[in-house]
Parts: sequence; structure tokens; C-alpha cells
Amino acid sequence: MRFERSHARRAVALAVTSGLVLLASACGGDDGDSGGGGGAAGGALEGRGPITFATGKDTSGNLTNQVNAWNSQHPDEKVTVSELPESADQQRAQMIQNAQNQSDSFSVLNLDVVWTAEFAANRWVTELPEDQFPDLGKLLPSTVDTGKYRDKLYAVPVTSDGGLLYYRKDLLDKAGVKPPTTWAEMKDACAKVKALPEAKNINCYAGQFEKYEGLTVNFSEAINGAGGVVVGEDGKPNVDTPEALEGLNFLVDGFKSGMIPKAAITYQEEPGRRAFQEGNLLFHRNWPYVYALANKTDGSSKIAGKFAVAPLPGLKGAGVSTLGGHNYAISEFAKNKATAADFIKFMSSEERQKANVEKTSQAPTWASLYDDPALNKQFPYLAPLKASIESAKSRPKVVKYGDVTTAIQEAAYGALTGTTPPKDALAGLQTKLSTLITQ
Repeated sequence: MRFERSHARRAVALAVTSGLVLLASACGGDDGDSGGGGGAAGGALEGRGPITFATGKDTSGNLTNQVNAWNSQHPDEKVTVSELPESADQQRAQMIQNAQNQSDSFSVLNLDVVWTAEFAANRWVTELPEDQFPDLGKLLPSTVDTGKYRDKLYAVPVTSDGGLLYYRKDLLDKAGVKPPTTWAEMKDACAKVKALPEAKNINCYAGQFEKYEGLTVNFSEAINGAGGVVVGEDGKPNVDTPEALEGLNFLVDGFKSGMIPKAAITYQEEPGRRAFQEGNLLFHRNWPYVYALANKTDGSSKIAGKFAVAPLPGLKGAGVSTLGGHNYAISEFAKNKATAADFIKFMSSEERQKANVEKTSQAPTWASLYDDPALNKQFPYLAPLKASIESAKSRPKVVKYGDVTTAIQEAAYGALTGTTPPKDALAGLQTKLSTLITQ
């Protein structure tokens, strides 16, 4: 789904793009009692019985079906869903509070991909023996990497995410416009479509711009889309550059010119999705989960059958997505860790992921599902989505992730709202990140 969702997609959740995985020294954390299950250092996962699955609010409506499938086959090891808020920031906060209290009330945690390092370094989740998860080699390698910290496995990828450009195909076709591959083409397309009588009041473009994790993602994608980086391959911040300035100015100028509506400064994933589904946006950057919801024919979407999906545009060509997704991990303080491990294997299986794609359009982590003819017929964006995920920029695995993403959000939000000149925002962010990111 979204990041976060999730996707994905969070003032203390997501992070920056980087070509190099960053490692930070663990900030400690009490070992605590394992709560009736082994698992430290990749050892045996012991204990069977009921467990609790802590996850963000299920906006897809399919999680109940997935969990019921497990419960019907495991009557003595039933899973109870503990549904946390929709906001990823609040999800993370509740999971951390549970861990700091060494509570066994959460067994399996649904983690945003960028939380792995923090939770592993603080010993809030249990190291997983890779030999107990033999299907890892069948998943997209980039997704498996998100579940590792210091080359050890702490979480299993269940959904992935790549940013996509949703667009009103009916209006573009009527205006004789092709899907844009660059920002300039998108602006030009918007002008031509808005010349149509039925589209004169439609807004051009929106992503996620509220001060939360989604802003970190959209900021990072804009920087990468202009050829810049937030963190370079040498592991050092490198955001005060002409390329990064061009990327940030794309967003800043979008708000100034009206290409991006003023209301979008409050958009997280769901408000943006609703605006697109209500016919108020021509172009919308969001995660794959939107596809199924926007195509519903129950009256909830005004654009069912009228839209299509394309890769994100960039400055001079195709843009770059930030890698999103969700992984399942076992709380270090959980009881019945053997059951928890089996539940993760069940939920990450090819069968369950296929069922989830069919119902929710969330991006799977099984490589084979992207080549499934039936799924490609139902979701024609799967092939480009696979390419997007494989080429997406992963975010740094840093223990002080919350501080890093907060710094990014503060800088980006200041520039978008006009309180800080873009160049000053990037210079200040460079200084801040240099103090936060260490190898």
C-alpha cells in the first residue's frame, strides 16, 4: 500500500533517498525479556498460541479476509488485529511505546520499510533466522534489503511501493495529449486540458505535501527527478546543490503558479486520493493502492474507468520513485514467536500476496506476480511498477531516522509555504543533516 500507508506513506517515519545504505551505531536499548520466545541472534523462534498483529488502519478493507484465512486454518493460534491510527507517525509512536514498556501486547508489527534500522538497533524486534524463510530468494531483492540491518534479517517484506503518476486519460485523450514524461510536458498538458470546457475548473497536479512523512517522499522524488541527491553514494548529505534546487523549485513554483492547488499543502495520501477520485485533479502522485479504490464502480469514485497510470515525470525524462512498502517483524517482547513467524510466512506467501493484489492493487514483493498474465490484465501498471521499484531510491538505514525526516520536512515545508527561500532551505538542511547522519 502506501507508505505508507502507508504505501507508505509521518514526521518520524520515512526518509531520504540515497544510493548507499547508511549504517549508524546502535543507540542501545534494553535487551529486556523475550516474553516467552527465543529468537535473539537468529536463534530458534519458540512458543505457540494466540498472537496480536499491530498494524495501521486498514483502508483497503481486505486485511480481515487475510487474517480470517489464517484463523480458519489455525484455530488454536488465532491472530487478533490491533488496528493503530491511519497516521504512520502515530503508528510508530505506539509501537515504540509498547517496546519501551517491554509489553507483550504486540506480537507481529507491520513496519514501514524505513523503520527497520531503528527498531533493530534498539532491539525492539527479533532477529529472524533466514533459513526459516526460504522464499526470500523469490522476492524482489530491493524489498528484501529493506528488512535487513547490518546484513541481518529483522523483517520480511509483504508489500512494496513505488510512486506512480495517476492521470485522467479521458481528458488527455480529448485534448490530444500524451502522458507526460517531464515536468514541462505535464505543465503543458495541464494548460491544454484546462482549455476544454469540462475541465476548466480542474486542478493540475498534487502529491503529498503536509508536514509529515509523505512530504519527505515527495521532496526526495523531486530532488532525484532533477538529478540531485539528498544523501550521496559516499554516505554524506549532499542536498545543497544546483540540481537539488531545481527539484525543490519545481514544487515551490508549482504552488506559486497555481499548478499545485493551495489545498494540497494539507494533503496526505488519502485526502489526495479523494480529490483525484472526485474529479478535482488531472494528475496525482500516489501509491499503487489507489488504483483499485479509484476504479470502484459502487459510486465512491467519479473517475472509474477514466484514468490511467504512468511513471513519475522528472526534469529531463522519467523521474525516480522513493522505495516504499511494509515489512512484518516480531516484537522482541512477544510471546508465541513460533506462531508469529508462521503467520509472517503465511501473509508473505505468493498465494496470499496474489489475493491481496487482486483485492487492493497493493504492490507485491514476489517477483513472479509482476509477470502473472491475469494480474497484468487486471492491473496494467504492474510491469512499469516493477521497473519503478527496482530502480527506486531506497532511504538511508539510520537509527536517528525520526530526526532526519523531521529536518527534511521542516526545510521542505518552509520552502513550499514561502517562509524560507528554497536555496536557504537547502543550505540549512545540509547543515542539519551533517550533524544527524554519521557512519
